[in-house]
Amino acid sequence: MSDTATIDLPLTDTPGTEPSEQSTARPAAVKTFVLDTNVLLHNSAALFLFADNHVVVPFAVIEELDTFKKNNDDNGRSAREVIRQLDRLRKKGKLDEGVEWNGHGGTIRVAFANEDQRPQGIRLDSADNRIIAVAWMLQQQGRRAILVTKDINVRVRTDALGITTEDFEALKVDADRMYSGYEDLAVPGQLIDQLYEEKQIEIEAVEPHLIVEDPDQGSRQIELFANQFVHLRNELDESHTGLARRLADTDHLIPVTALRKPVHGIMARNVQQTMALDLLLDDDVQLITLLGTAGTGKTLLALAAGLTKTFTEERYDKLLVARPIMPMGRDIGYLPGDKDEKLSAWMQPIFDNLEYLMSTRGAGSQHAESKGSDKRVEQLMSAGKIVLEPLTYIRGRSIPHQFMIVDEAQNLTPHEVKTIVSRVGEGTKIILTGDVNQIDNPYLDAASNGLAYLIERLKGHALVGHITLAKSERSELASLAAERL
Repeated sequence: MSDTATIDLPLTDTPGTEPSEQSTARPAAVKTFVLDTNVLLHNSAALFLFADNHVVVPFAVIEELDTFKKNNDDNGRSAREVIRQLDRLRKKGKLDEGVEWNGHGGTIRVAFANEDQRPQGIRLDSADNRIIAVAWMLQQQGRRAILVTKDINVRVRTDALGITTEDFEALKVDADRMYSGYEDLAVPGQLIDQLYEEKQIEIEAVEPHLIVEDPDQGSRQIELFANQFVHLRNELDESHTGLARRLADTDHLIPVTALRKPVHGIMARNVQQTMALDLLLDDDVQLITLLGTAGTGKTLLALAAGLTKTFTEERYDKLLVARPIMPMGRDIGYLPGDKDEKLSAWMQPIFDNLEYLMSTRGAGSQHAESKGSDKRVEQLMSAGKIVLEPLTYIRGRSIPHQFMIVDEAQNLTPHEVKTIVSRVGEGTKIILTGDVNQIDNPYLDAASNGLAYLIERLKGHALVGHITLAKSERSELASLAAERL
């Protein structure tokens, strides 16, 4: 899968301010951005994302980075990278005066505030207060100082002191207008008939129906991306419908029909699940993202397709399922046992889905053995055909010829998602699933998480597909909870 391996997630978006303001060389437009520790841990390249403006790293941030640098996780790696970058800058000039790094006037420097350089009533007894004091000091000096932090409480406190503060906007997407992977169009009935009779239609045939009224932008033309679905409805008969997908980056729409046979015991229950299975079973689509609330079936569909492709069709060598280690609510502390025993608690939702798919209820006659579903799962895991592991161990690996599922991907940062996708080797298909409204990472939200970023930045690529699953199919009670709660 060399093509997928070349997919690159650009991680150099302009943060916070407008691009025109950042690229202007006028002295009046130059700003001074004070970076909080969490910004540098979130993106170690943040030092160099402010173009020709000035970047100030408070001394308290350096101290906090020092406490993180020993960690063997992404925070530790980001801390070490930032420290290395500052060390390289130190060799080019004095950090306390500011080191120019890009030849366009942008500088990076380290600063700290003394007791007499702090807002009244703020004691410098915490790292947060010392960082806030640096921004306040710069503002008092007449600079256009802006504190950039992902800590909401720090933003509230800073704003209360009259200091301009912003979230780190780089790598964010518009969560309210996120790509769904499909469009609903009202078209003449003969166009639907033509789709299924001729097995394809030109995109230009539906172009007159791709114009919609946008309350903010007025009339606009909808763009159909590669592997995007179009749900066609007869404008005179709502019961007459059709489903099509743009074939990669061609100019054709091909018909999509619901599968007549179960996929490892699973049948699509709604049109979005039909779309998802169409992508999951297409070997030419090598990266798929599935977004949806609890109960929409995103993980179950991905696992069913993975079992079918790995064991029934033998298209892949093994099924690899990974999850970030991110608890919901209060952590239960250290867990006893070896790695597999510790991991079982985090991977239990995957076990539940696998056991369902391996059971008589899930797979029907596909598994006539007398063994229980849990025994079959254990047997496949012992043989190395199903591998469950945390994402902690993914860095540095190359993953060829595998059907890989990354569950709960909304808890990953854009950099972590890039790290995972760049591990994908020849012949591997990767699926990322998640719900951007259920994020447990304290420094991510619906707009800044890695899954949303991946969806928006890779839409339109011939190797990539996405579907947002809207309807909960877990149970009537689960649907009620998702809708009302």
